[in-house]
Amino acid sequence: MTTGLLAVIDMQRVFAEPGSPWATPRFAEAAAGVRRLLPAFAERVTFTRFVAPDRPTGAWRAYYARWPFALQPPDAPLWRLTDEFADRAAHIMDATTFGKWTPELATRVGPEGRLVLAGVSTDCCVLSTALAAADAGVETLVVSDACAGVDDASHAKALDVMELYGPLIRVVTVDQLIGT
Repeated sequence: MTTGLLAVIDMQRVFAEPGSPWATPRFAEAAAGVRRLLPAFAERVTFTRFVAPDRPTGAWRAYYARWPFALQPPDAPLWRLTDEFADRAAHIMDATTFGKWTPELATRVGPEGRLVLAGVSTDCCVLSTALAAADAGVETLVVSDACAGVDDASHAKALDVMELYGPLIRVVTVDQLIGT
């Protein structure tokens, strides 16, 4: 069994549905990678959800002025995990920020733990989470073929940036992590 905690970042309907303004084109491919990872981590999995705050503050006001459709409560359909993951998510953590490295996730990982990241989008929430975890001194692995970006170029650029943080952050594939 693979060591560490798998954090599955934001595998939500708002990023999966083709008609959504935030659709991630390779969501299905990232989901396939996540499905392969889940058995290797058993109960050591946290699914995260990006949700809108009740009242945006600071620069988030301009963000939600640009994306007003997203100002919906956490129980709105767009914020739900996709059907394929909803029943598999024993532990779900919500955050109103791109980065999911919160005190709750830090506690689940532990001070000497390993964080394995998969999900969407590589160039936003995965990147923000990886950098914060690495800054906290946590060994962080990003599973490239279990992630997807807003487009292929942005996905590749984000992976390249995260590789610059080695050895704190390592970019791996599903096969490298769990074998075939």
